[in-house]
Amino acid sequence: MSWRTTFYRGGPVFMSALAGIDIALWDLKARKLGLPIWQLLGGKVRDKLKVYAWIGGDRPNDVEQQALARKEQGFKAVKMNATEDLGWLDSPSALDAAVERVKAVKALGLDAGVDFHGRVHKPMAKQLAKALEPHRPLFIEEPLLSEHIGGIKEISGLTSIPIALGERLHSRWDVKPFLEAGCVDILQPDISHVGGISEMRRIAAMAEAYDVALAPHCPLGPIALAANAQVDFASPNFVIQEMSLGIHYNSTGQDLTSYTHNPEVWKVTDGYIDLLTGPGLGIEIDEAQVRELSKDSKAWVSPGFIGPGGEIREW
Repeated sequence: MSWRTTFYRGGPVFMSALAGIDIALWDLKARKLGLPIWQLLGGKVRDKLKVYAWIGGDRPNDVEQQALARKEQGFKAVKMNATEDLGWLDSPSALDAAVERVKAVKALGLDAGVDFHGRVHKPMAKQLAKALEPHRPLFIEEPLLSEHIGGIKEISGLTSIPIALGERLHSRWDVKPFLEAGCVDILQPDISHVGGISEMRRIAAMAEAYDVALAPHCPLGPIALAANAQVDFASPNFVIQEMSLGIHYNSTGQDLTSYTHNPEVWKVTDGYIDLLTGPGLGIEIDEAQVRELSKDSKAWVSPGFIGPGGEIREW
């Protein structure tokens, strides 16, 4: 109804607000029925979810040590930024360093997704994709900004590495041209920015019709992760879930497990988390803790990178 009665539809602000309402309504209905949300989505198609964690930060460093720590936490896959910020045509040594980081992580027996984060422009992205090819990363994420669908299709044709994207797409209408172009292998919608569970399940079904996998974007908190998980459990084309445990954004000492009364649901064993069986989202939020922490919380501001000539670069 909110979508249909709105003249200016879509976009990150409207769809994020809609997501909060939508997720809350699914949680309320499922709790009223005493069921997990995945039961209302047609039932589970798996008993556990494969997950991955972040390493390396915005400017990737110490990836080997961090990857080892993730392995000890139970993860079998990680993701890292491919490079620091780059110019349109930059030093090949920056690409060499990216390849060495992937090699170091793979040597530990972990799978590694490599996030170009839209910060690598086409002249460099083509080179980097080719350089990474022998090392078989799990995927390349956002090889270019999502505005450049033609360029993404070009890079997709140059590599056998799966192409992942979707965090900056906000509805099934945004997703549709990428599916039709055949330039995406793994779709990464963010449930907090696509309008919530209702739109996410539609996107998942659309992707399945194009033989495209689902790997939701989620560097966020427990509500977003639980909402994603409910869709994941009911989606045949789900492959892996991003998880913010220990992510570099959590510099205040709070983490994914800080806001719930049942943090054990996020325990990672052999690369997986178990089925969420509780009612609704399957988590119990520590509301008192959330209210207390919100007193000093600040609005997120997108970081920015400045190049050596004073030019603004993509984050």
